[in-house]
Amino acid sequence: MNEILSKPVLNVEDIQKYLEIGRRQSYELCNSGAFRVLRIGQRIKVPTQSFLEWVNGNN
Repeated sequence: MNEILSKPVLNVEDIQKYLEIGRRQSYELCNSGAFRVLRIGQRIKVPTQSFLEWVNGNN
């Protein structure tokens, strides 16, 4: 798990692994607006700091 959070930017698969949820749920979460998401073409990238703030309830 630590190797996932050591990256400055996460992708949907990283979030899926960290939260132990399905791929569809991971995409729905990224599209929910719960944390900051960067879209590069069709790719979704999430700043790790933004994701951790959401996980810790600091949003």
